[in-house]
Amino acid sequence: MAPHITPKPERDRKLRGPIMVRSDDAHQPTTYDQRLLESLGHSDHDWKHADPWRVMRIQSEFVAGFDALSELPKAVTVFGSARLGEGTPEYEMAREVGKALAEAGYAVITGGGPGLMEGPNRGAHESGGMSVGLGIELPFEQGLNEWVDLGLNFRYFFARKTMFLKYSQAFISLPGGFGTMDEVFEVLCMVQTGKVTNFPIVLMGTEFWCGLVEWMRSQQLARGLISEGDDELFIVTDSVEEAVDHIVRAHQVMTDGRLGDDGRPRDA
Repeated sequence: MAPHITPKPERDRKLRGPIMVRSDDAHQPTTYDQRLLESLGHSDHDWKHADPWRVMRIQSEFVAGFDALSELPKAVTVFGSARLGEGTPEYEMAREVGKALAEAGYAVITGGGPGLMEGPNRGAHESGGMSVGLGIELPFEQGLNEWVDLGLNFRYFFARKTMFLKYSQAFISLPGGFGTMDEVFEVLCMVQTGKVTNFPIVLMGTEFWCGLVEWMRSQQLARGLISEGDDELFIVTDSVEEAVDHIVRAHQVMTDGRLGDDGRPRDA
């Protein structure tokens, strides 16, 4: 039996931002992030000359990102593992998330890679929505997936994270590893500290997330390390419909102005 091959999307892609080059040498010994953050062993040249020029590189990433995404419609960022690909239940859920968000009128932003980043991009693309991928330079080759309509490649994680936060009105996280955890807690921290306000957060996959949520409550909340209500900055669900409805309702509340002084919805 011939292996199943997913047909490639037919629409033209718009790739903006730093250049993506096909090369026979896919492995890079170091990345820009690594050379920036490690003071010894990986310097391009003498730091007195290298670091001022890095500032210009960093600035160019922000300029390219702001320019490419400035006219993006309302959007939801979806986080998730690159390692759970087509054929897994999580991938199908991710694809349904992208489809449902597009049908609700949202652009879908992901990290642009494979797995549970590809799934939401694919679902959005197949439903005629805007599918956005914000890729990152890694030591191993990882191009933007085939379902991205508008994509940028970043050298620096912090520039990329800024784009997720600046151009999203909500966040959904599917199961993932350290990178996904980093992104989830970055968003939680930004909402908790009021750096971004009233942004709905959804964690999808109750079996995956329930242990972490219980730990937050039994350790962080019980010991006063987070405040009362911080464990309610997000919902946990297995339902794509519930996830998208939660986001739509939260944004409707904001639009209607039914918010109290603490930024939370007033009682009906």
